[in-house]
Amino acid sequence: MLKATGLVKRFHEVTALDGFCLDVAPGEIAGLVGHNGAGKTTFFEIASGLLSPESGNIAVKGQVGVAPQQLALYPSVTVRETLRFFGGLAGLRRAALKQAIDRVAEELLLTGELDRRVGILSGGQQRRTQAATALVADPAVLLLDEPTVGADPETRAALLAAVRRRAKNGATVVYATHYLPELAELGATIAVAKNGRVIARGTGEELLKGLPGEVRVTLDGDEELAVTTADPTATLAELLRGLDRPVRAIDIRQPSLDDLYKELSHVA
Repeated sequence: MLKATGLVKRFHEVTALDGFCLDVAPGEIAGLVGHNGAGKTTFFEIASGLLSPESGNIAVKGQVGVAPQQLALYPSVTVRETLRFFGGLAGLRRAALKQAIDRVAEELLLTGELDRRVGILSGGQQRRTQAATALVADPAVLLLDEPTVGADPETRAALLAAVRRRAKNGATVVYATHYLPELAELGATIAVAKNGRVIARGTGEELLKGLPGEVRVTLDGDEELAVTTADPTATLAELLRGLDRPVRAIDIRQPSLDDLYKELSHVA
């Protein structure tokens, strides 16, 4: 469980958080989205205990696993030593620690890299290693700040599967990303941040309700009709009734998380 209420954090003249509120239940993946400067990373630093807010409250129940946006690994040690260190910090010992390392390495496709130094790994392998440091002890709360930025498809798929598995087992997950299709893959609820506060919160279905989609009809001669509409199906039926020329192609685009993001970017 994670519950943040009215968080305020300033850095000199810059207000990074300005009444930030977020409540995430066990088993829930909350996708945190917003432009750079929206306050996402500052929120993660407060939630992980690295910073203290000037005002407001945050309650986090259970151990926390954190994968920061920037790589934070020791290049001269092996992947196994890295995971042994982070698992040990979380209280794992001996057989339990070895089992946890083997399990997360298999999940994140790192089994063959366990005895290689982190500094000679590929970028994708380093991304998976950093994610593994957050996941190794199966913490109750996961804070993942753009964990797949710059990642290859294999890394992305492995990490998303591991996150879904943790949430299914009851972990509370906050997942910040600019890559909105990931949130649909994760089945995440959405929290949209702007100017240091959450301005929209709910399921994708709830937040997309009422947003316009688009209908495109291509006629003979490659003429194209495009209509933005809140009811694409009804609009398409109306368009087809009024046409007296053959139709070559029809495309209906329902509203997406990208549309939501664009719509809310204009909110004060």
